[in-house]
Amino acid sequence: MFKPFSLYVGLRYTRAKKRSGFVSFISLMSMLGIALGVMVLITVLSVMNGFDQQIREKLFILVPHITINSSTNVIDHWQRLEKKIKKNKSVTSVVPIVTGQALLTKDGATSPVIIDGIIPTNQGSFLNLQNKMIEGSFNDLATQKFSIILGADIAANLGVVVGDTVDLVTPTGIVTPVGIVPRFRQYKVVGVFRVGSGFGFDNAYAFMSLSSAQALFMLGKNINSLQLRIKDLFSASQVAWQLQQQLGDRYTLTDWTQQFGAFYHAVQMEKTMMFFILLLIIAVAAFNLVSSLMMGVNDKAADIAILRTFGATPATIMKIFIIQGGIIGAMGTLLGVIGGVILSLNITAIVNLIQNTFNVQFLNSNIYFVDFLPSQLQLRDVTNIAAIAFGMSLLATIYPAWRASKVQPAEALRYE
Repeated sequence: MFKPFSLYVGLRYTRAKKRSGFVSFISLMSMLGIALGVMVLITVLSVMNGFDQQIREKLFILVPHITINSSTNVIDHWQRLEKKIKKNKSVTSVVPIVTGQALLTKDGATSPVIIDGIIPTNQGSFLNLQNKMIEGSFNDLATQKFSIILGADIAANLGVVVGDTVDLVTPTGIVTPVGIVPRFRQYKVVGVFRVGSGFGFDNAYAFMSLSSAQALFMLGKNINSLQLRIKDLFSASQVAWQLQQQLGDRYTLTDWTQQFGAFYHAVQMEKTMMFFILLLIIAVAAFNLVSSLMMGVNDKAADIAILRTFGATPATIMKIFIIQGGIIGAMGTLLGVIGGVILSLNITAIVNLIQNTFNVQFLNSNIYFVDFLPSQLQLRDVTNIAAIAFGMSLLATIYPAWRASKVQPAEALRYE
């Protein structure tokens, strides 16, 4: 533990004096360098967290954690299978789905879609999609026969709104004496949802009730697949393997990592690489701290010699300069944390203000999945960055402090 004397002298050395103004200026620059590095690192990680959150919200609204299919593309007696799956403690919901491809038409406009038949009153994995409705409600699928909910881009392409009707044609037709006739039915639009650009959900998906989809694709009481949500989405592969062993070869289980895992892990890798690259800013500032402390040692050589003649030990001298460097590092880290937190909490508003003022668009939702700069500040990131920055600052003080402890009083006072 530092002695009060070391603390007192270390604090005095951090204050500027006229004859050592340049050294104090270098120390100030080191402090500001650490603050800048910490602020930038916190802000960038918060932005990366924001992108991560936006991708999760959009991706897992329509992408299930685990999907169970049959080799025949038809699952009969699915209620029994559902009960068996729910015994797994990792599974939070099981949603029966009927999926098929179709073509929607309206006044000459056409749009290919993926039809998902769901139980409207038990959305399960589609629960968050209700928050993305811009018109209508999923409950309307249960109360209105031959009804459908469209993605916003599909509705715009067809030029329809809630209350209009669309014609739906399926590729699976009816065999007649004159050949195969496509199945055709008219549906009423009872809702429109918008997930957002990036993954193409708004121009690809449409929903109807499970019973309507079963009738449309002639499945009777059967379904195509079961979609599962689990407690920890990152354990999807492990849970899928466990269920595969339990259910046998009759069913095929896939998880989200097989479709989007590479993309999602690429985002995580980008965040990690940005962390280490921007950490170099703090490392450069810590290197400047070494330089400023070395200049301080040379500037204070006579003072060190006098302290030694008064009985100060080499360990005491080391503590003085470690305290001095630690104070500079702590102040820089504190300023950086304050600046980083403030900037992270307001970066979205700042960027939006710049875009509106200068009429520019920095982010295109077709490329970056969002048309704004998201930010999510996490306490863990702040504490980790602050600890690393302060630790690097303390590490930077060791060599200058050791050099200060080696100052010989006789040599330092010879020309004083």
